[in-house]
Amino acid sequence: MKKLSTAVAVSVLALGSFAVHAADASCNTVKMADPGWSDIAATNAITGLLLDGMGYKTKIDTLAVPIAYGGLKDGQLDVFLGNWMPAQQGFYDKFIATGDVTQLAKNLQGTEFTLAVPDYVWEAGVHDFADLNKFADKFGKKIYGIGSGAPANQSLQEIIKNNEFELGGWKLVESSEQAMLAEVNRNVKRKAFVAFLGWTPHPMNVQIKGMRYLKGGEKYFGDTGSVHTLTRKGYAQACPNVGKLLTNLSFTLDMENSIMADVASKKISNTEAAKAWIKANPAVLDKWLDGVKTIDDKDALAAVKAKL
Repeated sequence: MKKLSTAVAVSVLALGSFAVHAADASCNTVKMADPGWSDIAATNAITGLLLDGMGYKTKIDTLAVPIAYGGLKDGQLDVFLGNWMPAQQGFYDKFIATGDVTQLAKNLQGTEFTLAVPDYVWEAGVHDFADLNKFADKFGKKIYGIGSGAPANQSLQEIIKNNEFELGGWKLVESSEQAMLAEVNRNVKRKAFVAFLGWTPHPMNVQIKGMRYLKGGEKYFGDTGSVHTLTRKGYAQACPNVGKLLTNLSFTLDMENSIMADVASKKISNTEAAKAWIKANPAVLDKWLDGVKTIDDKDALAAVKAKL
């Protein structure tokens, strides 16, 4: 009887160990989203470098923002680093406030995200959303936005629909971030009037000389904002080591702007630019990797530094 009890105990322990390793295996690949934004490409690159040094793999899919939220809700996606608030308030209400998606941590503070114009348009008197329609003919009654389905676009569509700021007859031109900026730059070269979605951090703040943000849209875009890390429900509990890393991760405007500027000016990948920035600023790893282990339970700080 004693031998039987011992055998049962060993079997239970073995099953328990198998279950733990099975759970761990499901955490080995971290599935992330990139809406095609330069800032998220930079922060995804940082996160990917850290995870790689820790022994994990990352899978990054290019997904529109609504699809990313749906993927988190359905458990098909693990992490999204681009919850811009208050610009994404509608998605917050639909997915996060309901408990379907977890807002894990704030990863950036002091952002701006609203309509912007070049300096010569500002100097002509366009300082506020309410000023746009005064120059309707010069703007061609067009506002240039980002990809279809983006929360900021939805806010602009609501402004147009409700004829706020007398913009009822205007058109929102939706396209990718890159296509929008290409159109803006074409207009800037001709000194033509152009209004577009702008945000910081982003290289556009350096590349578009004298770029200025308009006031008046705070109801929709806030004054200054923050960016949060989202995960699928229960992810930090199921994968506590990666969850700890994601909780620790915070960025700065200067950090992101520097990485994105290197990508744009040096024609290098986000991973190369992120790696160069971390090697030049290694002290940041102490906070990011505090209490974090490698996939095989070793010191993550030493492992990541060695991999860099």
